[in-house]
Amino acid sequence: MQIDGKTQLYGVVGNPVKHSLSPVFQNRTFESLGINAVYLPFELPIGNFEETFKGLLNIENFKGCNITVPFKERVLKFGEPSEEVIEIGSANTVKKSPKGAIFLYNTDWIGFLNHLKELTDPKGKKVLVLGAGGTAKAVVYALKRAKAEVYIWNRTLQKAVNLAKKFQVEVLSKIETLKGFDILVNTTSVGLKENDPYLFDYNLIEPSMVVYDVIYRETPLVRVAKQKGAIADNGLKMLLYQGVESFKIWTGKEPNVNELWKVLKEASEKSLKR
Repeated sequence: MQIDGKTQLYGVVGNPVKHSLSPVFQNRTFESLGINAVYLPFELPIGNFEETFKGLLNIENFKGCNITVPFKERVLKFGEPSEEVIEIGSANTVKKSPKGAIFLYNTDWIGFLNHLKELTDPKGKKVLVLGAGGTAKAVVYALKRAKAEVYIWNRTLQKAVNLAKKFQVEVLSKIETLKGFDILVNTTSVGLKENDPYLFDYNLIEPSMVVYDVIYRETPLVRVAKQKGAIADNGLKMLLYQGVESFKIWTGKEPNVNELWKVLKEASEKSLKR
C-alpha cells in the first residue's frame, strides 16, 4: 500500500472501535483493486461526537466511512438519508460526493439478510429478535422485507414496544419458552464479554431452531445453541457482507468476496488468540 498526497481516506467511526476487523478486509480490497485509499479506525468522543465528526467530514481527502455503535442514530443529522435509512432510523455508511455532499446509507440489513439466507430462508418463519437498538432496527427491517413473522424482546420492555409499533410487529414480554419459534437473533451486546450474564435460560433453545448472534465471535449463546443441536452462527459474515455493500457504494466496484472472507476469518482467529 503506497500512501501519498492523493491517498483517499475512509474508515470506521465508533466508540470503542479499536477491536474492529473492518480495516483488515477493506484495506485488502483497496489494494487488490489498485485504489489509492486507506481505511482506518476512528474512535470519536461520545460527548462531542457531532463537533468531531464535522471536522472529519471537512478533511479534503476524506471520502466516506462506516458508522458503528453508538453513533448510528446520531449521524442522521449530517446528510441526505437513503430510503432504507429513513425506514430503519439508523445509518452505518457515509459517502461524501466529489462536491462535498453527504449521503447516508444502511447496509447492515443487507449484510444480515444475505448471511441468514445461507443458514435458512426466513420467509414465513417465526423469528424472535433480542434487543431494540440500532442493529435491531436493521434486523427487523430485513426480516420484514423477507416476509418473516417477527417478535421483539428487550430487557427494557417499552423499547421493544416502541420498535414493534414502528415496524408493526409483535412483542414478547417474557422468554418462558421458545417452542414455535424457528429463528432467534441476538442484536444486543450481551456476549461480547465472555462473563456477560445470559439474556435468558439458553437451555430453552430448541434443536430445530436457527440461532444467529450479530456479535462476530462465538458467544455463549451460539455455543449453547450448537450444543443443543441447533444451527447457529455469529455475525462475522454479516460484518463482511455489510462492508462489501458499503465498498460498492463508495467505489462502484465489486470486491472478491471469497478472498475477503478468507482474510477476515484469519484475522478473527488471530484476534481471539491474543
